[in-house]
Amino acid sequence: MRRFPRWRWPRAAGGRPRSLTEPPLVRTLLIGAALVFLLLFLVLPLLLVFGKALSEGWRAYLAAVGEPVALAAIRLTLLTTAIVVPFNLLFGLAAAWSIAKFEFRGKNLLVTMIDLPFSVSPVIAGMLFVLLFGAQGLWGPWLQAHGIKIIFALPGIVLATAFVTAPLVARELIPLMRSQGVEEEEAAVTLGAGGWQTFFRVSLPKIRWGLFYGVILCTARSVGEFGAVSVVSGHIRGLTTTVPLHVEMLYNEYQFTAAFAVASLLTIVALVTLVLKGLIEWRAGAGEAGR
Repeated sequence: MRRFPRWRWPRAAGGRPRSLTEPPLVRTLLIGAALVFLLLFLVLPLLLVFGKALSEGWRAYLAAVGEPVALAAIRLTLLTTAIVVPFNLLFGLAAAWSIAKFEFRGKNLLVTMIDLPFSVSPVIAGMLFVLLFGAQGLWGPWLQAHGIKIIFALPGIVLATAFVTAPLVARELIPLMRSQGVEEEEAAVTLGAGGWQTFFRVSLPKIRWGLFYGVILCTARSVGEFGAVSVVSGHIRGLTTTVPLHVEMLYNEYQFTAAFAVASLLTIVALVTLVLKGLIEWRAGAGEAGR
């Protein structure tokens, strides 16, 4: 049988297919455009935030951050995040495990419901909780009769934040678990492992970096959530104002230095999130390369 020569892409000098290489001028323009975009829309705004926050010196900066109302906002934000993140962690694990490892009726509906907070405006989400738990809401009169306060209190802030951030952990784990398949879990069950043993010894080690990534995203979003919390909080200064709400109130009162000083805390959270994201992606890539 006659063999025909295998067709190959023409190769450039560096070994890459010639059709995938670009002229040096094009590469330079593309890289330069990306760097200019990052400089104008990322680096420069961050520098302006810290520059404005420190415009009156460190003493004014520390005074704005250490003000009792600001400290109360920081405590409320941290408390809300400490409640929301573990809840979404458990929800994300359960949802991703169910969707990726099992077949059942209503699976597509569950996936759609997980994505629902992405398609609903945070302000609308806050209004939904007001319609449910507000004084004139569906369950409002019953809650008032029993002395339970949801709206304009910590429970409402937690519920609104949890709703907005609910998909983050699950959406990070579902494609990861699907790509890994179920062969190792089936082998563990065949060897006599129980459900919890299979999860903690087989499934969890494989998804730990994706899990960390989802938790970091959920934490950052919980700290910076504004829309839904603004609706359900009532803006009670020192009681129901989180850090983003406190920044808004200071800015509306023309206390610009104090507003940017407190806003710099959110900026620091964002920068830490980016650094941790990069480390996790690097560590996950190194783990895949080492296999």
